[in-house]
Amino acid sequence: MPNPHRGDVEAIIGGRRYTLRLTLGALAELEAAFAVENLDALGRRFASGQLGARDLVRLLGAGIRGGGTPLSDEEVAALPLGDGLEPIATAIANMLERCFSSGGDASPRP
Repeated sequence: MPNPHRGDVEAIIGGRRYTLRLTLGALAELEAAFAVENLDALGRRFASGQLGARDLVRLLGAGIRGGGTPLSDEEVAALPLGDGLEPIATAIANMLERCFSSGGDASPRP
């Protein structure tokens, strides 16, 4: 069960519930995937709103793995979009907001 105090977000994909969580390891994975040097740069990259499908796969994969489900990015990319992209994009946005906001605003934390 997702715990919002840990930054957990629930996503239902293909009828299955996943817990998304950005752990320190997931953030390090994303720094490498997006070729940025630090969390501030990572937060700015996400705040730019310029995310493609591969970016969403990387984010969703890191969040799913951080939440405890060991899926590769290839397996994440193959998940069905039966409910469309909006629920997944919303879950990713919520996960990023919980990780990078402080006190309710959406500015990146250092």
